[in-house]
Amino acid sequence: MLSAWVYQKGLPFTGVLMDSGYATKTVMLHREQMQKTYSCPLKTNRRVDDSAGTTPYQRVDSLTWTQAQRKQGKLIKIRGFPKDHKVK
Repeated sequence: MLSAWVYQKGLPFTGVLMDSGYATKTVMLHREQMQKTYSCPLKTNRRVDDSAGTTPYQRVDSLTWTQAQRKQGKLIKIRGFPKDHKVK
């Protein structure tokens, strides 16, 4: 649907807000391929890595955050995404 708005109607926009239900590998990678910024929460049980591969994947709700990371975000790799693909 978003592709139709972009390619057929030429709808000008730069960002997309999505619900956690749309935070899937296919949808997120498609938004990036379209060169659109997106923001969506991840479900608490998603497995992620914030250690650059030094520790196993862990649940999002078990990550530790510094004060700076709470304000600015944290680069993570989501399990199942391409090897060097990180999101903030």
